[in-house]
Amino acid sequence: MMAGLTPVHFFSHGSTMMLGEESESADYWKKCGDEALARNIKGVVIMGAHWDCLNDRIELATNPSPGKSPVAYVHPDKYVNYTLNPDLPTTTRCISLLAKEGFNVSGNDTFDWIHDVYLILIRMFPNACPPTTLISANARYDPHFHMKIGATLRPLRKENYLFIGTGGAVHNLYRNRWAPMLRFRDNFAMETPPEDWALEFRQAVEDVLTKTSGMQLRRAMTRLMKHPRFRDAHATDDHFMAAMFVAGAAGDVEDEKTPGVMGAESWELTNMCNSQFTLGRWQDAAA
Repeated sequence: MMAGLTPVHFFSHGSTMMLGEESESADYWKKCGDEALARNIKGVVIMGAHWDCLNDRIELATNPSPGKSPVAYVHPDKYVNYTLNPDLPTTTRCISLLAKEGFNVSGNDTFDWIHDVYLILIRMFPNACPPTTLISANARYDPHFHMKIGATLRPLRKENYLFIGTGGAVHNLYRNRWAPMLRFRDNFAMETPPEDWALEFRQAVEDVLTKTSGMQLRRAMTRLMKHPRFRDAHATDDHFMAAMFVAGAAGDVEDEKTPGVMGAESWELTNMCNSQFTLGRWQDAAA
């Protein structure tokens, strides 16, 4: 990885209950947040999985005082007092950069943030939210389109902005085992091992993010949507677009030989795999 580039994270956020329960993934999010604060990041640029726009549009959040969508099964005291910090100057700049590249893009000054974004921010930065630029996905779920969003904004990594995509490695709500959560509020219960389709696609995601880099990473990420187990692992494409955004932000020629690591993993509801990945490392980290 070329000197001076911040790492890029692809975090699988899983269920809303991960905001209220301790987990290996939550510990890893906190570790990554501490590292970012120690390097005095200017802000966060993030794409989640629960906000998308119709036709060919994308939007960026420009609400100066956004609210938070409620979180199911989590007591409000876990999140209601956390103050969000939209970075409106950087958001305006990102809108300009994206428009210059031909995107049909605008701001949305009424959007309230959703758990897929603030769940991660609360865990990473519990004391105060850093200046944050929030980008929508597009409801056509074109992998190359979302990869280009990440590639367009990638130069901000050289200015000490931290890029995060928050979605899911294996996220098919229709094939989860819901009974332990509904009966006992135990989302981490594993009465049986994950099914083979979930294990197989989870391994394919790890192989791509930890064994490829540069332009090869971008090609490999888009090919995952043609994997024979992709539709088993993702009944809808929304939770995989953040991975494409990350590949665009971390898959340039300059990113050749960038190390990718899986820092943590939490299985929920038997078949939902929340894998946490970091691409690249801080410049002063040990080789």
